[in-house]
Amino acid sequence: MLFKFIICFIAGIGAGLGTGFAGMSAAAVISPVLITFLDMPAYNAVGIALASDVLASAVSAYTYGKNKNLDIKNGLVMMVTVLLFTLVGSFLAKLVPNATMGNFSVFMTFLLGIKFIVKPVMTTKESMEAVSPKQRLIQSVICGTFIGLICGFVGAGGGMMMLLILTSVLGYELKTAVGTSVFIMAFTAFTGSVSHFVLGGMPDIPCLIFCILSTLLWARIAAKLANKAEPKTLNRVTGVVLATLGIVILFVKR
Repeated sequence: MLFKFIICFIAGIGAGLGTGFAGMSAAAVISPVLITFLDMPAYNAVGIALASDVLASAVSAYTYGKNKNLDIKNGLVMMVTVLLFTLVGSFLAKLVPNATMGNFSVFMTFLLGIKFIVKPVMTTKESMEAVSPKQRLIQSVICGTFIGLICGFVGAGGGMMMLLILTSVLGYELKTAVGTSVFIMAFTAFTGSVSHFVLGGMPDIPCLIFCILSTLLWARIAAKLANKAEPKTLNRVTGVVLATLGIVILFVKR
Protein backbone atom coordinates (compact mmCIF):
# COMPACT_ATOMS: atom_id res chain seq x y z
CA MET A 1 0.00 0.00 0.00
CA LEU A 2 2.89 2.36 0.81
CA PHE A 3 4.46 1.75 -2.60
CA LYS A 4 1.10 2.40 -4.26
CA PHE A 5 0.72 5.66 -2.32
CA ILE A 6 4.23 6.85 -3.29
CA ILE A 7 3.68 6.11 -6.99
CA CYS A 8 0.29 7.85 -7.00
CA PHE A 9 1.70 10.84 -5.10
CA ILE A 10 4.60 11.23 -7.55
CA ALA A 11 2.25 10.85 -10.52
CA GLY A 12 0.01 13.51 -8.96
CA ILE A 13 2.93 15.92 -8.60
CA GLY A 14 3.70 15.77 -12.32
CA ALA A 15 0.05 15.88 -13.33
CA GLY A 16 -0.79 18.72 -10.94
CA LEU A 17 2.13 20.90 -11.99
CA GLY A 18 1.34 20.28 -15.65
CA THR A 19 -2.33 21.15 -15.11
CA GLY A 20 -1.79 24.24 -12.95
CA PHE A 21 1.03 25.75 -14.97
CA ALA A 22 0.13 24.71 -18.51
CA GLY A 23 -3.40 23.30 -18.69
CA MET A 24 -1.97 19.88 -19.46
CA SER A 25 -4.21 16.82 -19.14
CA ALA A 26 -3.40 14.70 -16.09
CA ALA A 27 -3.93 11.61 -18.26
CA ALA A 28 -0.66 12.31 -20.08
CA VAL A 29 1.28 11.82 -16.84
CA ILE A 30 -0.76 9.55 -14.58
CA SER A 31 -1.69 6.87 -17.12
CA PRO A 32 1.85 5.79 -18.14
CA VAL A 33 3.05 5.92 -14.52
CA LEU A 34 0.24 3.68 -13.21
CA ILE A 35 0.57 1.28 -16.13
CA THR A 36 4.35 1.01 -15.79
CA PHE A 37 4.86 0.86 -12.02
CA LEU A 38 1.59 -0.67 -10.77
CA ASP A 39 0.87 -2.96 -13.74
CA MET A 40 -2.59 -1.43 -13.98
CA PRO A 41 -4.78 -2.16 -17.02
CA ALA A 42 -4.56 0.78 -19.42
CA TYR A 43 -8.31 1.37 -19.45
CA ASN A 44 -8.47 1.68 -15.65
CA ALA A 45 -5.36 3.88 -15.55
CA VAL A 46 -6.88 6.30 -18.05
CA GLY A 47 -10.12 6.38 -16.03
CA ILE A 48 -8.21 7.28 -12.84
CA ALA A 49 -6.19 9.91 -14.72
CA LEU A 50 -9.31 11.53 -16.15
CA ALA A 51 -11.01 11.53 -12.73
CA SER A 52 -7.90 13.18 -11.25
CA ASP A 53 -8.08 15.79 -14.00
CA VAL A 54 -11.63 16.87 -13.11
CA LEU A 55 -11.02 18.49 -9.71
CA ALA A 56 -7.48 19.59 -10.57
CA SER A 57 -8.67 21.40 -13.70
CA ALA A 58 -11.72 22.80 -11.91
CA VAL A 59 -9.72 24.28 -9.01
CA SER A 60 -7.14 25.63 -11.46
CA ALA A 61 -9.88 27.22 -13.57
CA TYR A 62 -11.36 28.78 -10.42
CA THR A 63 -7.98 30.23 -9.46
CA TYR A 64 -7.37 31.64 -12.96
CA GLY A 65 -10.94 32.96 -13.10
CA LYS A 66 -10.59 34.69 -9.74
CA ASN A 67 -7.56 36.47 -11.17
CA LYS A 68 -9.52 37.45 -14.32
CA ASN A 69 -7.47 35.10 -16.50
CA LEU A 70 -10.35 33.07 -17.97
CA ASP A 71 -12.45 33.48 -21.12
CA ILE A 72 -15.64 31.59 -20.16
CA LYS A 73 -17.79 32.64 -23.14
CA ASN A 74 -15.46 31.45 -25.89
CA GLY A 75 -14.26 28.61 -23.67
CA LEU A 76 -17.79 27.17 -23.59
CA VAL A 77 -18.09 27.45 -27.38
CA MET A 78 -14.78 25.68 -27.88
CA MET A 79 -15.63 23.03 -25.28
CA VAL A 80 -18.89 22.04 -27.02
CA THR A 81 -17.13 21.93 -30.39
CA VAL A 82 -14.23 19.88 -29.01
CA LEU A 83 -16.57 17.33 -27.41
CA LEU A 84 -18.65 16.98 -30.56
CA PHE A 85 -15.74 16.55 -32.96
CA THR A 86 -13.85 14.26 -30.59
CA LEU A 87 -16.70 11.80 -31.20
CA VAL A 88 -16.36 12.36 -34.96
CA GLY A 89 -12.59 11.85 -34.74
CA SER A 90 -13.05 8.64 -32.73
CA PHE A 91 -15.40 7.31 -35.41
CA LEU A 92 -12.95 8.18 -38.19
CA ALA A 93 -10.10 6.50 -36.30
CA LYS A 94 -11.94 3.18 -36.50
CA LEU A 95 -11.98 3.38 -40.30
CA VAL A 96 -8.20 3.46 -40.74
CA PRO A 97 -5.42 1.06 -39.70
CA ASN A 98 -3.78 1.67 -36.32
CA ALA A 99 -1.00 4.20 -36.62
CA THR A 100 2.01 4.47 -34.35
CA MET A 101 0.95 7.76 -32.80
CA GLY A 102 1.11 6.74 -29.15
CA ASN A 103 3.93 9.18 -28.45
CA PHE A 104 2.17 12.11 -30.16
CA SER A 105 1.18 13.93 -26.96
CA VAL A 106 4.55 13.21 -25.33
CA PHE A 107 6.58 14.76 -28.15
CA MET A 108 4.11 17.60 -28.36
CA THR A 109 4.49 18.28 -24.64
CA PHE A 110 8.29 18.41 -24.96
CA LEU A 111 8.30 20.59 -28.09
CA LEU A 112 5.73 23.00 -26.65
CA GLY A 113 7.90 23.32 -23.55
CA ILE A 114 10.92 24.23 -25.67
CA LYS A 115 8.77 26.71 -27.59
CA PHE A 116 7.76 28.58 -24.41
CA ILE A 117 11.40 28.77 -23.29
CA VAL A 118 12.82 29.92 -26.65
CA LYS A 119 9.90 32.03 -27.85
CA PRO A 120 7.74 33.13 -24.90
CA VAL A 121 4.14 34.26 -25.39
CA MET A 122 4.13 37.97 -24.57
CA THR A 123 0.65 38.84 -25.88
CA THR A 124 -1.17 41.37 -23.69
CA LYS A 125 -4.83 41.41 -22.68
CA GLU A 126 -5.21 44.71 -24.54
CA SER A 127 -4.25 43.08 -27.86
CA MET A 128 -6.55 40.15 -27.06
CA GLU A 129 -9.51 42.49 -26.56
CA ALA A 130 -8.81 44.19 -29.89
CA VAL A 131 -10.27 41.13 -31.66
CA SER A 132 -14.01 41.50 -32.31
CA PRO A 133 -16.36 39.13 -30.39
CA LYS A 134 -17.75 37.74 -33.67
CA GLN A 135 -14.29 36.95 -35.01
CA ARG A 136 -13.29 35.33 -31.72
CA LEU A 137 -16.46 33.22 -31.74
CA ILE A 138 -15.79 31.96 -35.28
CA GLN A 139 -12.15 31.23 -34.39
CA SER A 140 -13.25 29.27 -31.32
CA VAL A 141 -15.57 27.06 -33.38
CA ILE A 142 -12.95 26.40 -36.08
CA CYS A 143 -10.17 25.67 -33.58
CA GLY A 144 -12.47 23.53 -31.40
CA THR A 145 -13.31 21.45 -34.47
CA PHE A 146 -9.63 20.93 -35.27
CA ILE A 147 -8.69 20.05 -31.67
CA GLY A 148 -11.64 17.65 -31.33
CA LEU A 149 -10.79 15.80 -34.53
CA ILE A 150 -7.14 15.44 -33.52
CA CYS A 151 -7.99 14.28 -29.99
CA GLY A 152 -10.57 11.79 -31.21
CA PHE A 153 -8.34 10.45 -33.97
CA VAL A 154 -5.09 10.26 -32.01
CA GLY A 155 -6.63 9.73 -28.56
CA ALA A 156 -4.39 12.18 -26.73
CA GLY A 157 -2.98 15.67 -26.65
CA GLY A 158 -6.13 17.65 -25.84
CA GLY A 159 -4.67 19.98 -23.23
CA MET A 160 -1.52 20.62 -25.23
CA MET A 161 -3.46 21.16 -28.45
CA MET A 162 -5.67 23.72 -26.74
CA LEU A 163 -2.75 25.61 -25.22
CA LEU A 164 -0.93 25.69 -28.56
CA ILE A 165 -4.01 26.86 -30.47
CA LEU A 166 -5.06 29.43 -27.88
CA THR A 167 -1.63 31.06 -27.74
CA SER A 168 -0.37 30.66 -31.32
CA VAL A 169 -3.58 30.86 -33.39
CA LEU A 170 -6.12 32.75 -31.29
CA GLY A 171 -3.52 35.11 -29.84
CA TYR A 172 -4.40 34.57 -26.17
CA GLU A 173 -2.19 35.92 -23.41
CA LEU A 174 -0.56 32.91 -21.66
CA LYS A 175 -2.41 33.08 -18.32
CA THR A 176 -5.79 33.46 -20.04
CA ALA A 177 -4.89 30.60 -22.40
CA VAL A 178 -4.06 28.27 -19.51
CA GLY A 179 -7.13 29.36 -17.54
CA THR A 180 -9.43 28.76 -20.50
CA SER A 181 -7.73 25.45 -21.26
CA VAL A 182 -8.22 24.03 -17.74
CA PHE A 183 -11.81 25.30 -17.74
CA ILE A 184 -12.51 23.22 -20.87
CA MET A 185 -10.51 20.24 -19.58
CA ALA A 186 -12.59 20.04 -16.40
CA PHE A 187 -15.70 19.25 -18.46
CA THR A 188 -14.03 16.99 -21.02
CA ALA A 189 -12.25 15.02 -18.26
CA PHE A 190 -15.53 14.61 -16.34
CA THR A 191 -17.25 13.25 -19.46
CA GLY A 192 -14.37 10.88 -20.15
CA SER A 193 -14.04 9.59 -16.57
CA VAL A 194 -17.77 8.92 -16.20
CA SER A 195 -17.85 6.97 -19.46
CA HIS A 196 -14.80 4.94 -18.38
CA PHE A 197 -16.32 4.03 -15.02
CA VAL A 198 -19.73 3.20 -16.52
CA LEU A 199 -18.24 1.00 -19.25
CA GLY A 200 -15.33 -0.54 -17.36
CA GLY A 201 -16.45 -0.47 -13.73
CA MET A 202 -14.76 1.24 -10.79
CA PRO A 203 -10.95 1.07 -10.73
CA ASP A 204 -8.63 0.57 -7.75
CA ILE A 205 -10.25 2.90 -5.15
CA PRO A 206 -7.12 3.67 -3.07
CA CYS A 207 -5.24 4.57 -6.28
CA LEU A 208 -8.14 6.71 -7.43
CA ILE A 209 -8.25 8.64 -4.13
CA PHE A 210 -4.45 9.06 -3.85
CA CYS A 211 -4.14 10.32 -7.44
CA ILE A 212 -7.08 12.72 -7.17
CA LEU A 213 -5.82 14.27 -3.90
CA SER A 214 -2.19 14.57 -5.02
CA THR A 215 -3.09 16.06 -8.41
CA LEU A 216 -5.54 18.47 -6.79
CA LEU A 217 -2.95 19.64 -4.24
CA TRP A 218 -0.19 20.32 -6.76
CA ALA A 219 -2.53 21.84 -9.35
CA ARG A 220 -3.75 24.29 -6.70
CA ILE A 221 -0.18 25.23 -5.77
CA ALA A 222 0.89 25.60 -9.41
CA ALA A 223 -2.16 27.69 -10.38
CA LYS A 224 -1.60 30.08 -7.46
CA LEU A 225 2.07 30.54 -8.35
CA ALA A 226 1.30 30.93 -12.06
CA ASN A 227 -1.21 33.73 -11.50
CA LYS A 228 1.31 35.71 -9.42
CA ALA A 229 4.21 35.27 -11.84
CA GLU A 230 5.42 37.78 -14.42
CA PRO A 231 4.64 36.77 -18.05
CA LYS A 232 8.27 36.04 -19.00
CA THR A 233 8.87 34.06 -15.79
CA LEU A 234 5.65 32.10 -16.30
CA ASN A 235 6.68 31.26 -19.87
CA ARG A 236 9.99 29.89 -18.71
CA VAL A 237 8.53 27.93 -15.79
CA THR A 238 5.79 26.51 -18.03
CA GLY A 239 8.37 25.60 -20.65
CA VAL A 240 10.62 23.84 -18.14
CA VAL A 241 7.68 21.93 -16.61
CA LEU A 242 6.42 20.78 -20.02
CA ALA A 243 9.83 19.83 -21.40
CA THR A 244 10.73 17.92 -18.23
CA LEU A 245 7.39 16.08 -18.12
CA GLY A 246 7.74 15.21 -21.82
CA ILE A 247 11.18 13.62 -21.24
CA VAL A 248 10.08 11.81 -18.04
CA ILE A 249 6.90 10.41 -19.61
CA LEU A 250 8.82 9.21 -22.67
CA PHE A 251 11.32 7.48 -20.37
CA VAL A 252 8.54 5.90 -18.29
CA LYS A 253 6.73 4.62 -21.39
CA ARG A 254 9.89 2.84 -22.48
